[in-house]
Amino acid sequence: MAIVKPFKALRPQAQLAKQVASRPYDVLNSTEAKTETIGNPNSFLHITKSEIDLPDTTDVHDASVYEQAKKNLSAFIQRDVLFRENKACFYIYQLVMNGRSQTGLVGVSSVDDYENDIIKKHEFTRPEKEQDRISHIRVSGAQTGNVFLAYRSNAALDELIGDWKKKKSAVYDFTADDGIQHTVWIVNDDAAIEAIAQVFEKNVPFTYIADGHHRAASAAKVRKVAAGEGADYFLTTLFPSDQLYIMDYNRVVKDLNGLTEKAFLKELSRQFTAEPVTEGAVKPAKLHEFGMYLNKQWYRLEAKKTSYTTDPIGVLDVTILQNNVLDKLLGIKDPRTDKRVDFVGGIRGLQELEKRVNSGEMAVAFSLYPVTIEQLFDIADSGNVMPPKSTWFEPKLRDGLLTHLIYE
Repeated sequence: MAIVKPFKALRPQAQLAKQVASRPYDVLNSTEAKTETIGNPNSFLHITKSEIDLPDTTDVHDASVYEQAKKNLSAFIQRDVLFRENKACFYIYQLVMNGRSQTGLVGVSSVDDYENDIIKKHEFTRPEKEQDRISHIRVSGAQTGNVFLAYRSNAALDELIGDWKKKKSAVYDFTADDGIQHTVWIVNDDAAIEAIAQVFEKNVPFTYIADGHHRAASAAKVRKVAAGEGADYFLTTLFPSDQLYIMDYNRVVKDLNGLTEKAFLKELSRQFTAEPVTEGAVKPAKLHEFGMYLNKQWYRLEAKKTSYTTDPIGVLDVTILQNNVLDKLLGIKDPRTDKRVDFVGGIRGLQELEKRVNSGEMAVAFSLYPVTIEQLFDIADSGNVMPPKSTWFEPKLRDGLLTHLIYE
């Protein structure tokens, strides 16, 4: 059964929460981060993207970047922008996007659970991305990024969280510049804390990484070199599956691997039916339907039954596209490392696909139908992994609202 514990969060003063809260470190580059912090010395990006406070020529993986993160974190505490909770608590974190609400529980999950597959995975990780987070956590002493976990919905836990929200006042409640509302409650009553922990321990056999495989893997590796109980746990926000929203995660490719447009379409027709459309961008409406943008023309593709298998991995649209198009036709064997392919989260819209092709940067783009949460669970339960960049969850958790310090 899953172990989830309360912790003493490092968190911002209430009046500074909106200034501190920042987008996750891995959804924007250094230039974007520097722009976003203009006029805001309290942005948590000074900690998660600390290269913005160093010369532009600094390698983002240089040791000085991690030392700067540690220095900036210390400065935030000294300036009383951030303070440490005086007792271990759970936190309830609600996000509202376009009128749709989801509520998660923030606590720390066990590294042992991660290593023993109580916490299920569905993606491989990249060593260089792991090493970046290992260095950041080890030097700063802080887990600054949440690992987004999901669990199969549980009525008892829903009731506990819902009751607390109704009866208690939030400590943070603000709407970020992107229009997403962030509300946080502190669960600091001993009886309520114990009740929540017991629900997980007795009634939630597994949790699943929805977003944050690199952060989780890095926390587990830091535990091997860091002393203290704090390193035995890592920062997580857990959401019930029936509240989650997975968006499409689309692909763009630089070239047609030496094929002419005519030859590419001919080869494509062996495994897909393809028809040009005139009504605009193609947003797939069902499984095994794809959109393709090529030479300023959208096509609607439908996978033929001969193009896929029905096992949990083979039936995924990301697998169908990878096996039949990216690999077989375009020569992209490993999308994790091949620089000819890039991934575009659905939050950016299909116009981003058109923009990247029309600019000449890319030759072709593909839009996909989103993976479902049940598909994710089935794959994780089977011990398999999805192709990289299969899921894009929205809304994203903000960094800086709740941080876990590993050196107690």
